[in-house]
Amino acid sequence: MSPVTAANHYDAVILGSGQGGNPLSKALAQAGWRTAMIERKFVGGTCVNTGCTPTKTMVGSARVAYMSSRAEYFGIHAQVTGVSMARILERKNEIVMQGRNNNEKALLSTKNLDLIYGVARFTGPKSISIKKNNGEELNITADKIFIDTGARPTMPSIDGFDQVQSLPNILDNASIMELDHLPEHLLVLGGGYIGLEFGQMFRRFGSRVTIVQAGAELLSHEDTDIVDEVTKILREDGIDILLNAKTQRIRGDKNKITLEIQLGNDRQTVEGTHLLVAIGRTPNTDELNLPAAGIATDDKGFLRVNSSLETNVPGVYGIGDVKGGPAFTHISYDDFRILRDNLLQGKHHTTEGRMLPYTVFIDPQLGRIGITEKEAREQGIKIRVAKMPMTFVARAREFGETRGLMKILVDPDSKQILGAAILGMEGGEMAAMVQLAMMGKIPYPVLQEGIFSHPTLSESLNVIFGHFED
Repeated sequence: MSPVTAANHYDAVILGSGQGGNPLSKALAQAGWRTAMIERKFVGGTCVNTGCTPTKTMVGSARVAYMSSRAEYFGIHAQVTGVSMARILERKNEIVMQGRNNNEKALLSTKNLDLIYGVARFTGPKSISIKKNNGEELNITADKIFIDTGARPTMPSIDGFDQVQSLPNILDNASIMELDHLPEHLLVLGGGYIGLEFGQMFRRFGSRVTIVQAGAELLSHEDTDIVDEVTKILREDGIDILLNAKTQRIRGDKNKITLEIQLGNDRQTVEGTHLLVAIGRTPNTDELNLPAAGIATDDKGFLRVNSSLETNVPGVYGIGDVKGGPAFTHISYDDFRILRDNLLQGKHHTTEGRMLPYTVFIDPQLGRIGITEKEAREQGIKIRVAKMPMTFVARAREFGETRGLMKILVDPDSKQILGAAILGMEGGEMAAMVQLAMMGKIPYPVLQEGIFSHPTLSESLNVIFGHFED
């Protein structure tokens, strides 16, 4: 094993090439810091390789299949005879490789930045051992270390799962996007945004889909009225949804998977050809040998960081999914901005009070910003709730996209917007419009009286504030 020398010492080392670590490594290197990026497999992190980029590319294909099936409604004579999973995967892989290659080229062309492919382990608070992918071993030290190793799918502790886990029809969010054939009947274990996106996607491709959710509702963090509408939409699309369904045992072979489920006092079995496990995410910290550096984690293995993203070890930071909290690319990127501004510009930015928008890319999309009604009630915050169905939006009617609803919470005294859920056509973009108003502290009557181009989705902001529930 190579000794640590001055040549092996860096100003900064980033573990993991995610959407926070990548721009941070370039910013530090461009500022003159000698920087190393350690990546075990592919640059770009979850987003580029197994998350946002490939999933939304496939959602795009599913959207075309869905609209083709509705052609007659629009007066168009068309016939869809099936889907080509080979072409869907080819298109997805083309876009993934473009993003991955662009990320790698940007890192390799940055002065003062070394890109090292391998597996890293701490040997002390500021020292790391790397087993490079070419078999060599390298010891390095650094003044500052940034952990951006992300997370992976959580595997269930359900009786029988160990015996079937290695079967080719047991899938996670990455392996399901490598299927070159269409599942006859896809079982989805979990009713969060990953399970819903893939469930609707494969239903539109032509699979029978059953979602098995242990809780009483899908999307457990959302308000019940929003969840009820989501559930209704998915059932309209032909998806079977089992709620309060606790899976007791999993068994099967490469042709059939069987779930034994407890539904209240009843026990039943559900059979499918494939099973997608989508019950959560586990942080990639178990192989980092964090005890050697004295770095603290919570009981699930997520890094414990303060509002400045620093761990309990000074000079060691956490970025993105590995530290827990909202697992979204835009949050990882904001982590980068906080660290960049604090380390290079002497600022004192923190994660406290930052807005946490997200979009669930089912169709119609669910865009979310700010607090939910449930959270407001629990915290004793005074609110007024404006709500209306998408059938009230002219643009949605004209394009035949009237499923869903809009819901916005406001402060009755200050008239400021506190939160919104937009379940409807381009719900993510509409939620971003509401977010801009919140960022600018624009009171809702200004939006209500604003002049927006007709007919656009944005003019729904003229209408919704005429529909307060109280």
